[in-house]
Amino acid sequence: MDNTGPKKTCCEAVLDFFTSAKFLIYMGHALSTWGDRMWNFAVAVFLVELYGNSLLLTAVYGLVVAGSVLLLGAIIGDWVDRNPRLKVAQTSLIVQNSCVIACGVLLMVVFQFKEQLSVMYNGWILTTCYILVITIANIANLASTAMSITIQRDWVVVVAGQDSSKLADMNATVRIIDQLTNILAPMLVGQVMAFGSHFIGCGFISGWNLVSMCVEYALLWKVYQKTPALATKAGQKNPQQQELKDLSPVRELENGQSPEESSQPLMTESAANRPESPRKRGCCYQVTEPLRTLKAGWISYYNQNIFFAGMSLAFLYMTVLGFDCITTGYAYTQGLNGSVLSLLMGASAISGICGTVAFTWIRKKCGLIRTGFISGVAQLSCLMLCVVSVFSPGSPFDLTVSPFEDLYTHLVGEKALPEADHSLTGLVSGVNATATTTAASMTTSAEELPPLQSYLSVSLLFAGVIAARMGLWSFDLTVTQLIQENVMESERGVINGVQNSMNYLLDLLHFIMVILAPNPEAFGLLVIISVSFVAMGHMMYFRFAFKSLGSRLFLCCSPEQKVENVESPSSITAATV
Repeated sequence: MDNTGPKKTCCEAVLDFFTSAKFLIYMGHALSTWGDRMWNFAVAVFLVELYGNSLLLTAVYGLVVAGSVLLLGAIIGDWVDRNPRLKVAQTSLIVQNSCVIACGVLLMVVFQFKEQLSVMYNGWILTTCYILVITIANIANLASTAMSITIQRDWVVVVAGQDSSKLADMNATVRIIDQLTNILAPMLVGQVMAFGSHFIGCGFISGWNLVSMCVEYALLWKVYQKTPALATKAGQKNPQQQELKDLSPVRELENGQSPEESSQPLMTESAANRPESPRKRGCCYQVTEPLRTLKAGWISYYNQNIFFAGMSLAFLYMTVLGFDCITTGYAYTQGLNGSVLSLLMGASAISGICGTVAFTWIRKKCGLIRTGFISGVAQLSCLMLCVVSVFSPGSPFDLTVSPFEDLYTHLVGEKALPEADHSLTGLVSGVNATATTTAASMTTSAEELPPLQSYLSVSLLFAGVIAARMGLWSFDLTVTQLIQENVMESERGVINGVQNSMNYLLDLLHFIMVILAPNPEAFGLLVIISVSFVAMGHMMYFRFAFKSLGSRLFLCCSPEQKVENVESPSSITAATV
């Protein structure tokens, strides 16, 4: 190693690292996720404040965001595939930050003149402002989804080149940045709103996104200049396209009579150019193009050799065992205060970071596919503590209490909305009912229940959740890299778009599950259902891993063999679906 030419000085090595494309991507991603986390935290607070401490607007916003990504994920991914990388990244960046800035300015106006707006045209002006805020915020989230796909699922792969270890390290670093910003960014904007006001908070976020947009734009341009491979993209007419094909031995195999050919994505390079077909220019064709793209994207995802790996990741979203508002609300009912919860969230973040570090180490020792199997076993083993907590002393689990009682009481006991209970308002009211019931339980638990005789149940619950984060994030990184390495370059966008849709679908189902059973006595049932879905997800991954490696899944391979025999896309047998 020490005979590779003249050695660089320490200063030169440090300068090279801080000016490398890899570090610039880290910087851009840190700025992007910091702004995203601040906005996602603040917009929920703003909507609650605007609607008189009601969760109605927040619930509507959540449903709109989840539904939009669920329906448009494949179309967004297809747009990412069809356009040059720099254009996609710049457009997504500008649209996302511009929408956040516009939302921030609009919210500042509403906070400043809310009383005047509420009496103009019988309140319709204020209602219009609410609709605009949710619509623009949803567009910002869709642009953020496109940005995430193009940078984390495509640019990172190109910058890493053909080096699988470098790709794993970059994925792990990006995930650590996500973990840190997920904690620190809400703390910053929360302090701004606490010591200032919501008006100042809106202005701070708008100003941050304006400055961040300019810096990120410059960083993207520098990365693009330093990585010539980003200028070429499979599936596009480009004189340099043949050079890219020469670097892709996997695609060479597909052009032969490889058995994988029938299981590869449907949107091939010829399909990417179908708008140029002379006979397909009618109005009806143009109108139905998004539907065809949506259908083709889902079929393509279904036929991928990593289909079961992707599905296994999506099933992990069907869980209440995370540090979201649901688990936090349950913890309050069990006597934990905000201070303890903040410490638990910090421990969860540390556990997640340890998982990302462990991912790179295990992958080097055992290979990528085995890393996912080991991570899944570790996560599921830790979640067994959560199942034990359901039946431990101090648990409110009680099957004699109907899980639908609180929802029925809220919907029927209160004065009915005029003609409104069978539409979206009814569903949103259900979401609001869940949070209202949980909040009521927080305040009445100390009165209705005797002092908690044991914290054993809630302690086991959070011990399992925190410990499982190591396996969870390691598994997430495994599936992410499997998709990066095994999906054709010309289809990374659409496959990752469908993967996002699947994740949102299962996440939406878990919220619906909570709406149907919101009372603390039924939380134990939700825990058991959640662990069951996690187990099913890992069973699907085991099917994928065993079909790929066979009995070699249970054998350790040497570091020299693992790249060739385990991680190479050409070595992964296509799943017969």
